[in-house]
Amino acid sequence: MSLLHSQRPLRQNGLAVAACLAACLSSGVACNYSAATAVPTATETVPPSTATLLPVAPGTLPPSSPAPTSTAAPTSQLFPITDSPGTTFRYTTRAGDTLLALARRFDVEPGQIVSDAVLPISGYLPARQALQIPNALEAMSPGGDVLPDAELVYSPTAADFDIKSFVTSAGGYLSRYHETMADSPELSGAAIVQKVAEENSVNPRLLLALLESLSGWVYGSPPNADAQIYPLGFSIPDRTGLYQELSVAATQLSRGYYGWRLGTVVETKPDDGGTIRWNPTLNAGTVAVLHLYALLSGTDRWMSRIVGPQGFTARYQGMFGDPWARAAAAGPLVTPDLEQPVMELPITPGERWSLTAGPHYAWSAGTPRAALDFSPITDEEPCAVSARWVTASAPGFVVRAGDNAVALDLDGDGRETTGWVLVYYHLADDGLILEGTLVAEGDPLGHPSCEGGRSTGKHVHFARKYNGEWIAADGPIPFVLSGWRAIADERNYYGSLVRGAEQVTSDSSGQQGSTIWR
Repeated sequence: MSLLHSQRPLRQNGLAVAACLAACLSSGVACNYSAATAVPTATETVPPSTATLLPVAPGTLPPSSPAPTSTAAPTSQLFPITDSPGTTFRYTTRAGDTLLALARRFDVEPGQIVSDAVLPISGYLPARQALQIPNALEAMSPGGDVLPDAELVYSPTAADFDIKSFVTSAGGYLSRYHETMADSPELSGAAIVQKVAEENSVNPRLLLALLESLSGWVYGSPPNADAQIYPLGFSIPDRTGLYQELSVAATQLSRGYYGWRLGTVVETKPDDGGTIRWNPTLNAGTVAVLHLYALLSGTDRWMSRIVGPQGFTARYQGMFGDPWARAAAAGPLVTPDLEQPVMELPITPGERWSLTAGPHYAWSAGTPRAALDFSPITDEEPCAVSARWVTASAPGFVVRAGDNAVALDLDGDGRETTGWVLVYYHLADDGLILEGTLVAEGDPLGHPSCEGGRSTGKHVHFARKYNGEWIAADGPIPFVLSGWRAIADERNYYGSLVRGAEQVTSDSSGQQGSTIWR
């Protein structure tokens, strides 16, 4: 069964639907809305968790909550908007939009998108460009934004956010939580949130809001918390505990966010068999949140978890103030004139390495194909820590070094949330550069290995991000290293590097044809 908002009924009953939703929400009762009936029904206001949630009204703070960074009024119309677009959408472009992605989201051909300006076939579209797009969709979710893109990724809006201080001040179960990690020391709840935010480049405010909304761990102390091995409710065997649950959430958020960015994810299919086609006017951050809640709540209940005095939107603003004001102050994450600075291959000149993987996931499934893998060509055992060095592809500041990863900040402000950042992974513990080190291009960062994650051979996994957003290797801003440009294949991990008439093709076994040098 698919509970969607059919365009035909909405054209006739748009005002009635909006009034119905408004009456339901103002009553403080969660709404379960079906376009087929346009009748709200009462459902339980507490999510299906035995944890006790604190009631949070819009614009207010739970007890003991740190003060928000902004109390400005929201700058975006609140979800849900049920007005019908009629036969034509009037859409205004957002930062990060591309012509192909919009065509996929609106289910039209690129040539059907009309604008007063000439639109680039590839590359980012200019923001705030007015477009007219035929309405080819039979059914879709409501419109209206829930969360700005900058609050989804680990962006400049989180640059000064102190996770540990927030969690301590909130005083809930999370402030006392500890978890023993595989191959790592015991981590506190705040440290786990920090780790997941950095690894996946997902905003820690969002992770905390989800945890509070779904478990009550941030401000409350549910009586069953010690036995709650699935605090968010994903309930995946062998993935128990806070770190795994937040990692799964980050993966699903990335699926929604980057899939919407690329136009490859336009709908969500929860386990109950329904299908939700997302309104094409939504922003990527909103779709990411709605996608996650749809998976957790099902086709019929996801909206009731978003709206209302206990819904996600009210809870988020109650915890952190107005996210739209922070996003506006930070500015767009990516712009049409953004260019990659000069970068070199992460290897020593004169050495021969193999391109063992073309464009593939930056981190987990759902992140864009932003990464390349390089392995040294030596006589060493496949998983021996290599004597060779992975080197800095550009001058910068090491803002993170540990857990077999290095994050190199290129703008020198010492923050992983702003500007260009290079991320290297599978570097051996032995010889790893120290956090806080200022490096020149070519300086050694660590040795390629099999350490960290799963690997069948020593290598370095190498990716870029800008303002916290992973940048696809073969996209509007191509990955160029020592003049070699990354070219993606239809298949993950395949692809090539091209420099003039030269071409190197990826090969996981490092066979002839995959050799790269500088």
